[in-house]
Amino acid sequence: MSKFGIGSSTIEAELNAIKPAAHLIEPIQEVEYKNRIKKACELMKSQHVKAIYLNAGTNLLYFTGTHWHSSERMVGAILLPNGSIHYIAPKFEEGTIKDFMMIAGDIHCWEEHESPFKLINTVLKSNNIAKGEILIDESTPFFIYEGIVNASSSLSLNNAKSIISACRMIKSEAEIANMKALMNITLEVHKATARILKVGISVKEVEGFINEAHKRFGVVSGSYFCIVLFGKDSSFPHGVKTPKPLEMNDIVLVDTGCSVHNYISDITRTYVFGDASDYQRNIWNIEKEAQIAAFNASKLGSTCGEVDIAARKTIEFHGLGPDYNLPGLPHRTGHGIGLDIHEYPYILRGNETILQPGMCYSVEPMICVPNKFGIRLEDHIYMTNKGPKWFTEPAHSIENPFNI
Repeated sequence: MSKFGIGSSTIEAELNAIKPAAHLIEPIQEVEYKNRIKKACELMKSQHVKAIYLNAGTNLLYFTGTHWHSSERMVGAILLPNGSIHYIAPKFEEGTIKDFMMIAGDIHCWEEHESPFKLINTVLKSNNIAKGEILIDESTPFFIYEGIVNASSSLSLNNAKSIISACRMIKSEAEIANMKALMNITLEVHKATARILKVGISVKEVEGFINEAHKRFGVVSGSYFCIVLFGKDSSFPHGVKTPKPLEMNDIVLVDTGCSVHNYISDITRTYVFGDASDYQRNIWNIEKEAQIAAFNASKLGSTCGEVDIAARKTIEFHGLGPDYNLPGLPHRTGHGIGLDIHEYPYILRGNETILQPGMCYSVEPMICVPNKFGIRLEDHIYMTNKGPKWFTEPAHSIENPFNI
């Protein structure tokens, strides 16, 4: 089968045709990390915040450039309103922390038998913070939260979301350029994936191809994630335990992305392998209409909730739903993206977050028809001073998704 670039090639031919591109993507520079800290400190001062604890993970990475995964050992940093950074780490990791950090700061270490929570208390006291409220990264594991609270009865902890999300939601030109390049790579992987499809191909084979294709583009880690669903399996948004092989006239749903310099791409395409039924085509067209409605509702000064409502109203106008009822849209319309694949802002009814330039988020108002098929078209928006722009152009049609 060969139709509109679907099923016209082989795995070997497609992999051999790929030329590396990821090496052209620039990492975030030190000056940007310093600007992020400066913005956070301005917010801290305006809100009279004494200190923020950043745990290992993407929040620590965002502000300090220090890439460290959260584990059972406490690793993090205290950010003070004067811009100083105080790293907290096990003594045996001190050399590695020095090697990994982008923004320099004092490193305070604890031996394995010692309490890192008491150490935090000591660091705060040495900076004239002996009591009152400090803010804590909301991704911090509970054992760390509990440990800090128990180590000092004079300190109270609250959520640092108001400051961290205010910084991370607004992407810089460098962040947007990074993600735009990644989105383009993943879109090309999608096109190549469509070309290798054939009757009987397994989900595992397609996932393996997608991973290798990302690598051929120069993404050393391959796919950041991958969901491939055929036929009725596509009616389950995040997949099934035992996926079926591809059959003629199946709906094909592919959701994948990659990561370079810690930023992430994420695109979903859904189309038919063969000929679409009138019902499949109708649902696909409603899905695209809902996606465009969400784009058009993405106006500066509007709320995230209004974008979600615009997509739902479109779907309900066609007799689907309402709300989360099926056939219809069973989840939120979208999510922010950046260092995390799902981050603020969330495109969800009731979210009063105001859309501002620099915000980046997905638009994917999936329509699920239980045990028959699902249609998810996912592209991302980045907000500019003039309104929304697509990272990638939306799909064209159910049988010609890439407008060939």
